[in-house]
Amino acid sequence: MIRFFFTVFFLMIPSLLFFSKSQTEEEQEPPYTAETYSICPSWQNLYEELELDGRVSRNAFQQAITGYYKIDNRRKEILTLIDFSKASTEERLFVIDMKQHKLLFSSVVAHGRNSGENYATSFSNKSGSYKSSLGFYLTNETYNGSNGYSLRLDGLEKGINDNARERAIVMHGAAYAHPSTACSGRLGRSFGCPAIPPALTRPIIDTIKDGSVMFIYAPQKEYMAKSNFLKKGETYPPIRSGTGI
Repeated sequence: MIRFFFTVFFLMIPSLLFFSKSQTEEEQEPPYTAETYSICPSWQNLYEELELDGRVSRNAFQQAITGYYKIDNRRKEILTLIDFSKASTEERLFVIDMKQHKLLFSSVVAHGRNSGENYATSFSNKSGSYKSSLGFYLTNETYNGSNGYSLRLDGLEKGINDNARERAIVMHGAAYAHPSTACSGRLGRSFGCPAIPPALTRPIIDTIKDGSVMFIYAPQKEYMAKSNFLKKGETYPPIRSGTGI
């Protein structure tokens, strides 16, 4: 009888291991990468689902989605899009939950003092330029500095924004980034940082810190020509009519 029990037990071990493995695999999150982008909604479907028409440039959104899925080392399914085709007096920062397809925050955001007046039109990667830098970033650690609670940003594009950390280009709150300061015809300006209203600083930074993607857009051909994330004629996910994927 004992021999029979042990025989049945050892025969059942492979089945138990298979069941455990299958259950574990089912619980894992799918890898949202450029190689598996077919499981993700097309940028057009997501743009409509989030009701961004008239709020965000279509070109900005398409480019943001294209680059987002190519950044495989991101650690959060969160995308922050800053659309510098919009005036500083308009909401032009948008935080999107890419997994739940939800718009989490929208806000005004300041640009660098030498990037332009009400519109940001000039950009630089150089220290002391006091200009904003375009392109894709990964958010990193938080700290408390001269501007209070702040978030370090690491630029991912060589020659475009990869000096962000050296330049101390961070997200922080600032009184001059409050909409009430726009009575002069524009929002206040930073030294190149994407500064946001003080009341939104902690909620936004806590949402996007530690490895989410940020994309700063402007309708600039020079950036498009240099960016390794945006190849002409290429979009991720692909555009498929009549379907959400």
